[in-house]
Amino acid sequence: MIDRRTFFAATAAGTVAHAVAKRFPFRPALGVSTASYAIRNRFGRMAKQPEGVQAFGGPLGFLEHCKKLNAAGVQIGVRGWRDKDLSKKLRARAEELGMYLEGQIGLPRNENDVARFDAEIAAAKEAGVTIIRTVMLSGRRYENFNSAADWKAFRESSWKHLTLAEPIARKHGVQLALENHKDWRIEEMIAILKRISSTHVGVNLDTGNNLALLEATMEVVEALAPYTITTHLKDMAVQEYADGFLLSEVPLGQGFLKLPRIIEVCRRANPKVKFNLEMITRNPLKVPCLTEKYWTTFGNRPARDLVTALERVRSDKSKKPLPSIAGKTPAEQVAFEEENNRVSFEYARKHLAI
Repeated sequence: MIDRRTFFAATAAGTVAHAVAKRFPFRPALGVSTASYAIRNRFGRMAKQPEGVQAFGGPLGFLEHCKKLNAAGVQIGVRGWRDKDLSKKLRARAEELGMYLEGQIGLPRNENDVARFDAEIAAAKEAGVTIIRTVMLSGRRYENFNSAADWKAFRESSWKHLTLAEPIARKHGVQLALENHKDWRIEEMIAILKRISSTHVGVNLDTGNNLALLEATMEVVEALAPYTITTHLKDMAVQEYADGFLLSEVPLGQGFLKLPRIIEVCRRANPKVKFNLEMITRNPLKVPCLTEKYWTTFGNRPARDLVTALERVRSDKSKKPLPSIAGKTPAEQVAFEEENNRVSFEYARKHLAI
C-alpha cells in the first residue's frame, strides 16, 4: 500500500500515476476468445495429445490459463454445459478471479433443436453468462455457396434459426451477439438486426472479417457499433496473390487496423462493450476476389468495391511475411499461438486504452 508520505511526495513531484502504476500494474480489460487457442484446442480434443502439447482440460482449465495472460475474461463455447455443477464451478472461479464469462453457441437448426439450445442457454446463465456469441454462417460466403439460389436458401434458413433462438434468449434474459462472420455485408447485417428488432439480439463485432467481403474495417465499425455488445478484437495484414489477396490475423499492433480508433468508436456507442482478443494463428486465408465464383452471391456489386479493396491491399506496405504454421510440428504450432497471444496482450497493456 502507498502510505500518505509517499503519496504527497509523489503528488509534489507530479509522479502519482507512475508510482501507482509500479505498485499496481495496469490490467487491460481485454478478454480472450477461444478461437485464439484454436490450435491447442484442436490438438487437445485428440484421444492422445501430440508430443509437447497439453490440453486445457475443459472450460475451467482454459479460464485458469487465460488468467495467466492477465485476461479480463473469456468467451468460450457452452456446448455440453448441461452439468449444473460445471456451471456453478465456472461461476465461482470466475468471480474469485475477477473475470467475466461470455459464451459461444450454435443457433437451433430446427424446432427439434430448440430444446438443446434452451438447455445450453440455461447452463450458461447459471454460470453467470449474459452475452453469448453466435453465427449464422460457420464458413465463408464466397466458399460455401455455388449459386445465387444456394445463397437465397441460406438467407431464409438462417432467419428461421434466429427466430427460433430469440424467444429462448428473451426467456433467460441473455443477449445473443451475432458475429459478422464473412457472411453479411454491412447493409445486410443491419437489415437483419432491424428486422428482428430485439434487445436480446446484438452484434459480436469482428474487426477483420469484412475485409474478406471487400469492406473497410472502419466503415463496418462505424455502422455496427450502435448494435455491438461484444467484440473480436484483432489486427490484420494482407498481401496480393494471383486470384485476389491473402488475409491474416497478426498480433495486435503488427497490422494495419486503427485499433485505438476502433476502441473509441465502440466505447462511444456502448460504454459497457467487451473487447475479446481473437488472434487466430493459422495459414493466410485466400480471398479470391478476382475469380468468377467469388461474386456468385453478391449480385451486381459496383466495380469500385473491388478497386477500392485492392488499393487497400496494395497500400499495406508491411514487408513482413504473413504468419504461417506450415511445416511446424504440433508443439511448435502451439508455442507460436501462445506467443502471438502473449504479444497481443503486451501491446494492449502498453498502447490501448481498453
